[in-house]
Amino acid sequence: MKVLTLTVVLAATLATAACGGGDGSGPLTVYSGREEELVAPLFEMFTEATGIDVEVRYGDSAELAAAINEEGGNSPADVFFAQDPGSLGAVDAELTELPTDVLDRVDRRFRDDGGRWVGTSGRSRVLVYNTDALSEADLPGSVFDLTDPVWKGRIGIAPTNASFQAFVTAMRLAAGDERTRAWLEGLKANDPKTYEKNTPIVEAVAAGEVDVGLVNHYYLYLVREEQPAAPIANHFFDPADPGALVSVAGAGALASSNQPDDAQRFVEFLLSEEAQRFYVEDAEEAEYPLVAGIPAAEGLPPIEQLQGPDVDLSSFGGELASTIEMLRETGYLT
Repeated sequence: MKVLTLTVVLAATLATAACGGGDGSGPLTVYSGREEELVAPLFEMFTEATGIDVEVRYGDSAELAAAINEEGGNSPADVFFAQDPGSLGAVDAELTELPTDVLDRVDRRFRDDGGRWVGTSGRSRVLVYNTDALSEADLPGSVFDLTDPVWKGRIGIAPTNASFQAFVTAMRLAAGDERTRAWLEGLKANDPKTYEKNTPIVEAVAAGEVDVGLVNHYYLYLVREEQPAAPIANHFFDPADPGALVSVAGAGALASSNQPDDAQRFVEFLLSEEAQRFYVEDAEEAEYPLVAGIPAAEGLPPIEQLQGPDVDLSSFGGELASTIEMLRETGYLT
């Protein structure tokens, strides 16, 4: 993990004069489970808009959640900006309740029932595929079909990644532990290739190392920025299938923060029109904005049309430990 301090001196000075800046306690510390290449511009935008400097600790969402729980009230973090609801839910005892007017900016299905975290951008799980090797008609309607021997050695996954673990949690909640365990064992028998993160999976599909990969939809757009001619496309699973999970990245403010106003201000900024439009107009990865009135990037189906399994994202945190244990028992984690 690395720490990056983002300081925009002139903009901070002007913004502080205009709006008062922070509370004088020093930089706001954000633990970010979101990758630097994806969200660093948002931190810069926040500093420019408010005059509040931000110190960011980047890392895996689940690892950062574990650190927050271990640190407890002594955590230096003011905000947790996570890749998935499971990691946020795992630390909900350390988070403070957000104001109703902040929570109400997004649909109820994309925020914590207890009001301790809120979704900041949306994503759908998909099967990215190599268009030179496969057509849309060749692809399964259900993620459960990937245990068919026809897919042996052709699948890429990232079992240590928070988004894969959230997807497995969704499968457990929707289909039960017995069927999920059987699916994990069947997939394992098909010798999937494992990667650390989603981007390398999409790159491997583009290079023909594997034919398909289980990822979030937006990684395709990230790879296309570097490889415009890459032979890749997203396949959306059937409605209600666990493979069609619609999830979120999200943020919450730490109850132990000594800068509670600035922490809340950062979460609120992530739901501002400027920050939400970033995902449509500036970001390479084309995530879904969650605030009403801001349409998704061109070419994406509206998020209202995406129907994943009927699961409560707020429950993911309480289920994360059981998901991790199942992934260990089936040989995906050590």
